[in-house]
Amino acid sequence: MTDRKPSGKPFPYSRMFGKPDALDRLDLRFRWGDYGIRVLRCHLTVFQPGYVIPFHKHSEFEFHFIPKGKGKVVVGDKPFDLHEGLFYLTGPDVIHQQESDKEDPMHELCLHCEIVPLSPAAEGDEDFGERLERREAEECVETLRTLPLEPAWDTYNAMAAFLEAYRIWEEQPPGFYTLLKQAIVQILLRTARVYAASAPAPAIPKRDMNDHRFQLASQYILDNEGLPLSLEEVAERVNVSPRQLQRIFKSVGQTTFRDYVEDVRLAAVCADLTRTDRAVEAIALDHGFLTPNYLFSVFKNKFGMTPATYRRTNGGSNGASGQARREEVRS
Repeated sequence: MTDRKPSGKPFPYSRMFGKPDALDRLDLRFRWGDYGIRVLRCHLTVFQPGYVIPFHKHSEFEFHFIPKGKGKVVVGDKPFDLHEGLFYLTGPDVIHQQESDKEDPMHELCLHCEIVPLSPAAEGDEDFGERLERREAEECVETLRTLPLEPAWDTYNAMAAFLEAYRIWEEQPPGFYTLLKQAIVQILLRTARVYAASAPAPAIPKRDMNDHRFQLASQYILDNEGLPLSLEEVAERVNVSPRQLQRIFKSVGQTTFRDYVEDVRLAAVCADLTRTDRAVEAIALDHGFLTPNYLFSVFKNKFGMTPATYRRTNGGSNGASGQARREEVRS
């Protein structure tokens, strides 16, 4: 291992001495994938010159990062020199002894945490990434379980996440708990990444962009059906040309842009006809039909009856028919 000279920059972690046990006092536990993470200690400490922590072990994971100073660790019966920029993992059940240099006190960022398997969570909506998170958590924990028992460079700067966690504690921002969880997960991921870098990259989910753009366009239309809408305007919102958007509606939606907008507006009109007693003229204007006469023409062509007849026919259903039609267009 090539030695690295410590930089002459100010020590960025000195702010953590303001309240050294701040993070240790938090009862921080959370679920990550199919694992429970319970943080026992997360702090910056200094081993004074020549200080020795005799041989001991933990049943949990203990991550050690050296942001400043020198020392040594004996893992099992193997001694290793320590200096700025290195990290090592002791645990679970790894016997070790730590010793600070006799002249240069060793600083250590320590994360001591329990990582336990949990019963698999109930299957959620896979569209929101639960399956991917479970897989990533499994891969990370498996890598941590098999790390070599020797120091390595903190290549991906897991140390920075300690300082981020402390800043979150200082500032107490909205989302405090979630932000702290993310900082701890970053330490785990960046540590594992040092040894996982050469592994085959996992498949990253990719969108079908035509389907995605159709969904964006259709949602924009649903949100703004009462306003004037043009193919050019909606195409600009989804960042494609009008011609490309028209092709997307034909290939994905099996319809034209104009017909889709018309169907959305008619579904909204039907809902209002069955749920309210508002005048047909007012309903027409609210849903993008420039004149009531135009609505009458389009409506009769679509449903074979006038809006008034539709209201009389469906008014006793408390809007169920109108809602069904609206949901049909949304799908």
